[in-house]
Amino acid sequence: MKRIGFRGYMIIAIAILVVAVAGLYFFNMNRVTPTATKKAQGVQITQSAPGQYQTVIKDGRYLVSAARGITASSEPNNLDVKHFESGLLDLAKTKFKPSQYIFQEGQYLSADTVTNLLDRKSNSNPDGLNPEDNGKTDDSRNPIYVQTLTEQDFMSKEGNNLKLAGMVVGVAMNTQDEYQKEQYGATYTQNISDADRIAYGKKIAPKIVAKVREQAGVSEDTPIVIAMYANAPSDSLAPGNFYAEAVSDQGTTLKDWQTFSNQSIVLPKEATDTSKLGTDENNGFANFKNDVANFFPNIAGATAVANFKSGTLSSMNVTVTTQFYSQTEIESFTTYVAQSALKFLPSNVPIRIEVRTANELQAILTRQANDKAFTITLLN
Repeated sequence: MKRIGFRGYMIIAIAILVVAVAGLYFFNMNRVTPTATKKAQGVQITQSAPGQYQTVIKDGRYLVSAARGITASSEPNNLDVKHFESGLLDLAKTKFKPSQYIFQEGQYLSADTVTNLLDRKSNSNPDGLNPEDNGKTDDSRNPIYVQTLTEQDFMSKEGNNLKLAGMVVGVAMNTQDEYQKEQYGATYTQNISDADRIAYGKKIAPKIVAKVREQAGVSEDTPIVIAMYANAPSDSLAPGNFYAEAVSDQGTTLKDWQTFSNQSIVLPKEATDTSKLGTDENNGFANFKNDVANFFPNIAGATAVANFKSGTLSSMNVTVTTQFYSQTEIESFTTYVAQSALKFLPSNVPIRIEVRTANELQAILTRQANDKAFTITLLN
């Protein structure tokens, strides 16, 4: 057999390399060659989860509110932002069942329209829902009653089209109005009595309905629900609650007001709080707090907001704050918190637990009513 010299080996090696590189080149080219994608056009709807609404997608994107961001920027207490909007959706489910309607973020009241409604009434802004400024700077001043409002739309499907079938407008009313006597000056607080807040809310509700019916696409017989919410004070550790609703089936006429007995309290309760509401829940939470504190050093605190409807617990949101020095500490502590919560916290209502350091959210634990375990999400 004829031996192959060094030069022969080099030629063979180069040939193999060329083939390999060529193959790689064509393989990579086939992988990265862009393919034309057709973006979804028109209106689509998402798939719904059990008990939840399908939502509207337009041209491949979620359809956001026409007045997006106003509630988040105007509410003085951050707790009220979430509680107001999520509570409004829960309330809507009693009027527009998720199995029959599709949810759409408010599209009829623009940001400019909502801003004008939330301002004071004046010659330049006749649509203002809040009273004219009477020039006073003490408790005789006309306060800002209406802090924010938000619109939710409920659609029915007709063939390939969606039709407005109903609307819910949430109106957040102040229990306190914070104001300044001069620009950049000290902040003062004016309390608003329950009677004044309720009466003023009923007074401006027909005006809100009239403004909604002025918008193109809203008919004279589109059902409109007006839901009234009482804001918590800006320094409160518990959010406010919805307290009344009324329905307009036609024109600006509202049916009789339905009132709610909803309340949120902070746990552990203050020693001076002698009310019976939340007594059992407070005892269970105290046991939970002591249990996790004994398990883990340096726990800074644990608090909860317990939400009640007509005196019965409906949900609980818990925050546990401590300091961690390793990932294994976070995982071990969170696992123990879940076990302790199953033992000491109510089992028949939804519970959400946030585990935090002073600066960061570390884990979220959630459990629906009567579930046997918590779902744990670690965030780092």
